[in-house]
Amino acid sequence: MSAPVDVLPAGRSAARAARARTGNERRPEIEGLRAVAVLLVVIYHIWPRRVSGGVDVFLMLTGFLITGSLLRTVERRGRVEFGAFAARLAGRLLPAVALVLLGVLAGTLLWLPRTRWHDTLAEVFASALYYENWHLASAAVDYLAGGNAAGPVQHFWSLAVQGQFYVLWPVLLALTTAVAARRGRSPRAAFLGVTALVFAVSLAYSVAGTAADQRWAYFDTGARLWEFALGGMLAVVLPYLRPPGAVRVALGWIGLAALVSCGLLLQVSTVFPGYAALWPTGAGVMIIVAGVTGSAFGADRLLTLRPMMYVGSISYALYLWHWPIFIFYLAQTGRTAASSKGIALVLVASFVLAAATTALTGRIPMGGTARPAAIGLACLLPVLVVAGVWTSRLEDQVRREGGIVPAPAVAARDRPRTYADGCNQVTGRDELLTCRYGAANPARTIVLAGNSHAAHWFPALHAIADANGWQVVNMTKGACALSTQPQRYQGRAYPSCDRWQRDVMAEVRRIGPDLLVTTATISSPFERGETLPKGYVERWRQLGAMGVQVLAIRDTPRMPFDPPECVEVKGPGACVDDERHSLAAVSPAARLRRPPSNVTFADLTPLLCPRDRCPSVVGNLMVYSDKGHITATFMRSLAPVLEKEVRRALGP
Repeated sequence: MSAPVDVLPAGRSAARAARARTGNERRPEIEGLRAVAVLLVVIYHIWPRRVSGGVDVFLMLTGFLITGSLLRTVERRGRVEFGAFAARLAGRLLPAVALVLLGVLAGTLLWLPRTRWHDTLAEVFASALYYENWHLASAAVDYLAGGNAAGPVQHFWSLAVQGQFYVLWPVLLALTTAVAARRGRSPRAAFLGVTALVFAVSLAYSVAGTAADQRWAYFDTGARLWEFALGGMLAVVLPYLRPPGAVRVALGWIGLAALVSCGLLLQVSTVFPGYAALWPTGAGVMIIVAGVTGSAFGADRLLTLRPMMYVGSISYALYLWHWPIFIFYLAQTGRTAASSKGIALVLVASFVLAAATTALTGRIPMGGTARPAAIGLACLLPVLVVAGVWTSRLEDQVRREGGIVPAPAVAARDRPRTYADGCNQVTGRDELLTCRYGAANPARTIVLAGNSHAAHWFPALHAIADANGWQVVNMTKGACALSTQPQRYQGRAYPSCDRWQRDVMAEVRRIGPDLLVTTATISSPFERGETLPKGYVERWRQLGAMGVQVLAIRDTPRMPFDPPECVEVKGPGACVDDERHSLAAVSPAARLRRPPSNVTFADLTPLLCPRDRCPSVVGNLMVYSDKGHITATFMRSLAPVLEKEVRRALGP
């Protein structure tokens, strides 16, 4: 979302036509469009927790406004004035950003459990430095981060994308201007061609990326550039567009209706930013082309009402404040959705803080070129210092407290070392990562293969290997179990899993391990319950044909709540669940009629769920790092028991 930028005539060559459309003044319907877009974002975020398409309108508007501003400078002075452009943006945008981020840091300390401090601090840092979109994209493909609660600054991803656009666009225009000058062409005409090329390439990339990995594409700047470019093309050609009054009236209402209905009719959060995002951005284009119609029946009459204009004027701050207020409300009430009173409370608080922030930052003196940039950067400095110092001290402070190990506040990061080593393949890639741990010339070689529920047995196997002079070869990939059946991830086909498994089988054949360890079942809290897919058994038979012994360990139970956060907030005694929530009364592996002769089954459930009850803490050890994965610390405590199962599978 961008702060207000005046929209003036789009160049000397088009000044007369532009004045006929705008009166050489700021266009009021754009302020109204901002108001509609931000209200859609705020309302849809709070209830019904959907994405509206309003942010896409802001991206398009940013391209429109910035392109127009830059082009006017080029046509007046023959060059892009990078320093003045950056200074104006810094002075306009950064004070409000800094104020909100400082508020988020205070709210985190007061209202969020310590289990969420580390992730929130990392996101605050990423937001202040305008790379939050890439931070979230990385988390989106991190299988173990998929269940993390929403952070109070996740909405800063769009500001990060805009910040990267602010760096790219002036450079692109400067290069275009230089080439156009050498060829005697108008920079406006040349830049229209460049913008159209960016639009076409980025939209094609966006469509392909959304189809392949929508969660990554959603935050990918390259998949969003076409939205800015669409606004840029509109800024170049708008002075020459003069549709009849009746057409403009129709465009205004069609655009407004399309924008308001977008979030209702499309599941924006799962289909954007591909071609579906043409809906809200196209709606915004229609409204801008319609402009101020002068008709009593034009949509601009609604958009230019004084309340709409006011909401548009505070839209930047309203966007910044609404999401952290909502997240803090949910954290304090323990709710997953806002009540009617809660919705009213969040809206009132958001509007009050937005109005105050807009008034406060609007009073900062911005004279000269250097002062705005200096003020903006100075505002961000306390955010970076506080977030950096807090992050550096957090883990040491938590670990010194003693008690539960690992402390709930850091349990989410108590993963097998293979993750830090980059040895667990992510869901979006199919390359086989093979990492060896233990003795260089081992007496025994054990392969650990499968999904993340196989991977979390690594700490125990590593301890066993070190104690016996053995070697563990890690081959794991998020959400990809060893099976001959095609698998699905988040309801979609998962072809990278199939490709990865082919390489696993080839590597296992090449290594010829003494034992392969993997999961025997799939635990599930859904109606189907715990299962043993036939594809597992078929894969075990294939391994048997290769002469490979298999230790298949029953899947670990899953919890209906986040155990570290539950323990942090309520204490261990309140964070226990029934084993039957995700496991069958009897393991499906035990009911297998004709198990392959090369497979040994192990069931360590009694160690995780004594007397059919699954606690989050056993002794002083934190069992779970999240709803479904076991901490590395607790897994290491299971090494003696697991070693007996390993030796049983290896045989004499």
